[in-house]
Amino acid sequence: MGFIERYGLYSDDQARSAAEIVRRVELEKLRSVRVVFADQHGLLRGKTVAAAELESVLRSGLAVVSTLLSKDTSGTTVYQAFSPDGGCGIAEMAGAGDVVMVPDPGTFRVLDWAGKSGWLLCDLYFTNGQPVPLCSRGLMRRAVQRAAEFGYDVLTGAELEFHLFRVDGGDHAGHAGPLQHQLLNSGYQLLSEDRIDAIAPIVTIFDEHLQRLGVPVRTFEVEFGPSQFEVTLSPETGVQAADTVMLLRSSLKQIARRHGYHVTFMCRPKIPRVFSSGWHLHQSLLHTGERDGENAFVPDEPRAILSEVGRHYLAGQLRHASAASVFAVPTINGYKRFQSYSMAPDRVLWAQGNRAAMLRVCGSAADRSSHVENRVGEPTANPYLYIASQLTAGLNGIEQRWELGPAADEPYETEAPRLPATLGGAIDALTADTEFAEAFGKQFVEYYVGIKSHEVTRFNAAVTDWEHNEYFELF
Repeated sequence: MGFIERYGLYSDDQARSAAEIVRRVELEKLRSVRVVFADQHGLLRGKTVAAAELESVLRSGLAVVSTLLSKDTSGTTVYQAFSPDGGCGIAEMAGAGDVVMVPDPGTFRVLDWAGKSGWLLCDLYFTNGQPVPLCSRGLMRRAVQRAAEFGYDVLTGAELEFHLFRVDGGDHAGHAGPLQHQLLNSGYQLLSEDRIDAIAPIVTIFDEHLQRLGVPVRTFEVEFGPSQFEVTLSPETGVQAADTVMLLRSSLKQIARRHGYHVTFMCRPKIPRVFSSGWHLHQSLLHTGERDGENAFVPDEPRAILSEVGRHYLAGQLRHASAASVFAVPTINGYKRFQSYSMAPDRVLWAQGNRAAMLRVCGSAADRSSHVENRVGEPTANPYLYIASQLTAGLNGIEQRWELGPAADEPYETEAPRLPATLGGAIDALTADTEFAEAFGKQFVEYYVGIKSHEVTRFNAAVTDWEHNEYFELF
């Protein structure tokens, strides 16, 4: 009996899917399978296993070192791995011990650009069969389960902006000489058909691969800034919506690399004239039970903008906006996007349709599409933490029946609390919001604050180009 069966980690459907994956790998003569998990930063980590070992992995999982969960974005280990609690207050992480990646059979894909390698996304468990509380996918699963206890499924759709550059020099992987990132266009021509035609060769390649992966792409668009683009995804329920974002981001980067391009989801690259990129998250709740699948945000009253449930949900997101921002905007760079009159939010408020607002009510009761768009996020965000944080805030609003204040007709002029201006400010807001932390998971919040505080400390100790340019000759 393997680890997965011993601890009952697969449903009957998952067990059947696992067996089918083994048969498919043999039939398609795949040579290897990438077994990966999403770390705290929304980056994929894991191991590549020989196809012959896949059956064993689907029985017993695959061990990785627990210190992968203790690192900031530089790869520096923040917590003391050899202390009795691994530095995180968790005894199972002592001594840089193992955690077990347990593949979710429903995530299996074939990466045809990578020698037809298989791909499996995992959840993390300790060797005693208990879920790792620091696993971001597991945390989102718990948030989705909380929504289910309220009688709702969670429906989310993503709009991610990113930059696409042509790479000259080096080997396109950054290992042999300096790389030059060339703009694909000069910008300022939003949704230009001519501009999209100019990059059609690489877009066609993206589209072909993503279709084979089953990624539900709705549109590929030319954004306003130079070399800036946007991809929008059809809405999906539950954890699957975040899984798709993970697959999309890693796929775009890998496919682009093989064709002499570089995709970056960094919010604001240090390249002249380049604009900041955002991640707009569309959200609604669907009834379960007798009203299964009905949009819970659609109002019954003819003149209402949202249902009572929708209004409470929106009020919860407003109340916890500052605390949740550290999960929506997890990098120091991302806070440089919050500028007035820039199509990005800068304060905590909502509006109907106005793109300057942090929270925008979209859709209509007539076509049953009423939903909330949160415009605060940056495209680097860990999708599990971004979606789970918004869901947690909204469910708190429903549970406490918080009332929604008036809409802001002029979001950049309305008096309202400002969003945190820095990552440090967002960390402080999260620490202060004990109500949110309790619902999101106090243990995870304390751990995540430690990780992000270490990044801020490193940044504050670094000498920047701005400082050198400002003071070197002057003084």
